[in-house]
Amino acid sequence: MQFGHEPVLLQETIDSLALKPGEVYVDCTVGAAGHSLGMLATEPAIKLIGIDQDAAALERAQYRLATFARQVTLIKGNFRHLESLLLEQGVTEVAGVLVDLGVSSPQLDEGERGFSYHQDARLDMRMDQSSELDAWTIVNTYSEGELARIISQYGEEKWAARISKFIVAERDERPIETTGDLVDVIKKAVPAGARAKGPHPARRTFQALRIAVNDELGALREVLRQAVAVLKPKGRLAVITFHSLEDRIVKDYFQELLGKCTCPPGLPVCVCDRQPVVELVNRKPIVPSPREVQNNPRSRSAKLRVVEKI
Repeated sequence: MQFGHEPVLLQETIDSLALKPGEVYVDCTVGAAGHSLGMLATEPAIKLIGIDQDAAALERAQYRLATFARQVTLIKGNFRHLESLLLEQGVTEVAGVLVDLGVSSPQLDEGERGFSYHQDARLDMRMDQSSELDAWTIVNTYSEGELARIISQYGEEKWAARISKFIVAERDERPIETTGDLVDVIKKAVPAGARAKGPHPARRTFQALRIAVNDELGALREVLRQAVAVLKPKGRLAVITFHSLEDRIVKDYFQELLGKCTCPPGLPVCVCDRQPVVELVNRKPIVPSPREVQNNPRSRSAKLRVVEKI
């Protein structure tokens, strides 16, 4: 069984979690188990709970973590239900939580999953294959206005309105069935001058559709709150993001938990009564080294933020 998955910021993540023997740690996006395997290899006496909504990912993880089977519990589920998933295992508090966001390399590399604009496949993009909503449904049934909103908001695509208009015109003739069909429409919509420079013209639209299909930003907000709730005092939460929308949510939530006074300047005493819940482990996000980016180009936009519960 082969895996093309290279865990991003591996050593930095392991160091940030400050692993302690005998404690329980949660990998909320276990994927191909790159981070989990590194954690267990560093501190074999920990107990690890791996969560993923992708059944294929859990099969990979089980295979790769077989050496540590006694210490590992793998759960199929969406990390947005973190507290209830842990409660089902009789776990109410943990020493550390890792949330590694985005699509894993195996998902991208398996063309039939419909995540990649480089391989032709049915429009899917579901991380959980049992979910009803897929990219085909959004592309072929959502209104032009809703498509434009999704592509603009989640993809930060300047040509969102034009792309949406071209999608609707195309599907009026015939359904847009595959990723290749959608790429062709996007290339027609984006002016030649804009296509000639920058990333692949379909990258932002595909990102937007993936986020919408899997409600990634909604799930992120939910898991952040629950992860902090289940942490022990001195427990740590590490989050790896891959684009500005994710990173902004994480940064803003961590700032909120710092409990800084929000009273208007000039008040003689604080009346907002905000109390800090966490403290920052790293004041600025940790980013990949030039060597890591060279070895693994998919890591180039990654940012690691870490907090410790007070």
